[in-house]
Amino acid sequence: MNSTLEQHHVVGGGFLRRLNFGTAAVSGLVFGFIAWALSHHFLDDSGQGFADQVTVLTGCGWVVGFLLGIGALTGPGKWFTGRDQNHADEMYLAGKDLGRKRYFQYTTDHKVVGVQYIIATMVLLGAGGILAMGIRTNLLTPGNHFVNQQVYNGFLGVHGMLMILGLIVAVAGPWANFVLPIQVGARDMAFPRLNALSLWTLIAAIPLLLGSLAIGAMDMGWVTQGPISDQSGIGFDLFAMSIITFTISTTVAGVNTICTVLTMRTKGMTMERLPIFAWASIFAAGLGLYAFPFFLVVMALNLADRMVGTSFFIASGGGTGWLQENLFWLMGHPEVYVILLPAVGAILEIASVFSRKPLFSYRTVVGGMAGLCGLSALVWAHHMFTTGWAPTLGGPFMLTTELISIPTGVIFLVLLGTIWRGNIWMKMPMIWVFGFIVNFIVGGITGIYLSDIPVDNQMHGTMFVVAHFHYVFVGSVLFGAIGALFYWFPKVSGRFIDEKMGRISFWLVFIGTHVTFISMFVSGLRGMSRRYSSYALIFEHTNFVTTIGAYMIMAGMLVLLGAVITSWRSGVPSGPNPWGGKSLEWMVPTPVPLENFEVLPVITSDPYTYGEAKS
Repeated sequence: MNSTLEQHHVVGGGFLRRLNFGTAAVSGLVFGFIAWALSHHFLDDSGQGFADQVTVLTGCGWVVGFLLGIGALTGPGKWFTGRDQNHADEMYLAGKDLGRKRYFQYTTDHKVVGVQYIIATMVLLGAGGILAMGIRTNLLTPGNHFVNQQVYNGFLGVHGMLMILGLIVAVAGPWANFVLPIQVGARDMAFPRLNALSLWTLIAAIPLLLGSLAIGAMDMGWVTQGPISDQSGIGFDLFAMSIITFTISTTVAGVNTICTVLTMRTKGMTMERLPIFAWASIFAAGLGLYAFPFFLVVMALNLADRMVGTSFFIASGGGTGWLQENLFWLMGHPEVYVILLPAVGAILEIASVFSRKPLFSYRTVVGGMAGLCGLSALVWAHHMFTTGWAPTLGGPFMLTTELISIPTGVIFLVLLGTIWRGNIWMKMPMIWVFGFIVNFIVGGITGIYLSDIPVDNQMHGTMFVVAHFHYVFVGSVLFGAIGALFYWFPKVSGRFIDEKMGRISFWLVFIGTHVTFISMFVSGLRGMSRRYSSYALIFEHTNFVTTIGAYMIMAGMLVLLGAVITSWRSGVPSGPNPWGGKSLEWMVPTPVPLENFEVLPVITSDPYTYGEAKS
């Protein structure tokens, strides 16, 4: 009988054994070419939108072929034909006994998916960072022609979207997959196959986004305003396809996160005993389910205008650009908090552990997160103060924008209260927390200025706004993501990230952030407009300083990348609980077993009982 079971295990997986990232790429290219050839054969090449139709169908072919080639559709296909997967197939899908090769396959184990998200995040942020260096190199001196205006616009658009997508998944991708199920006492995510599908759908979107820059004509910026987007080249079609594909990915991931926390908690894990990172994850996921479909609708309507001659955003056909702006910003501002909340959750976890104090006012911070989500859906029109749309609504939107600083400030005060008079352990995760605090103050205060209509009328469209949101994204979210990486890396790899290289990276990125964006504030206060590839001599010195600071940030990130790679291979062993944490991820062995727990734990207290007397 044992030999029969072993043989059954060997044949588990079937056709999936032949599929990996390489076969996915080849399959995507083949299906994309087939879609291109068929569209040329069957579509009228003299009709309106022919080039757009071909490009969109080719992009669809790539996505479908990629997902088929990685094995994402094998399970549904077997079920549809009445041959569902058996236990051996499920174990193969989970990556049991596959070693490193499972990281290049469609794998349902939430821990493997978390590691795959780490790699995907590095690719997104790395590609976006390279484009940022191209932008700043072009702005090093006035009149510099490193690239022309059209290419520069493409750099801006794709850089912006790469960084947005990268930061959306920078914390929620790796750690809501690897850590969150363990934190709530679950053996896996609620929907393991959908979990892997969300990851590989994201990866399928990346070549589409990069391809939009490669074939040119992405010249309208990352907000893709209509009707300008209706007049741009076919690069926009791939851009729109990448956003639609990403929205599918993040919707699937959001549903999975919420269902995991709400339905998979172990015995005794009440909602009031959830780690704060779990609360941050479900709030961010819920907000994403509300916000991102607006972006999908914008892209779909744009493609309809281009492909089949509708006029949603074209005034001559009865459409209006106001529809596009409202739909875009209905996504655009809640998206900031979809990005920010998981990073804040990770920062609060680190602060409690490294201050050796309970989380200060747990219920208050949960209420603050709820308030942040609610108000974030009511502030979108502050992005349109200067456009002339609905001027009578300026006052109400100014009020809601100012009100959102209250739950934001409450969360920040909870962070400070957790650290206050704590027994601070200044290891690398905590160092990034302090960097986050400094940067978030600057980003938050400058945002209050911009909520005021008279000030916004002066600052809108200037480099001041660029500096503000980069302090939020780079100075706050990125610092939180890197802090989370240092904090949970030992649980992933069983090793510490090199301390010396980590400190070098921190100071390069921290100093570079302030050099870059403080000088950008100065440029904005002096009237420098954003989105231009050149500028007047009056802005020469501040732009030179900004570019030097950007180079420092890139140098620090390269040091961090080197630290992660070398530490993963030969870092100092950490053991299962190097920080003395009390949440469940620190209670399991390292490496974490396939199903996380031999026996599901029973929870009797919250994970922040530092300093309390033992009974």
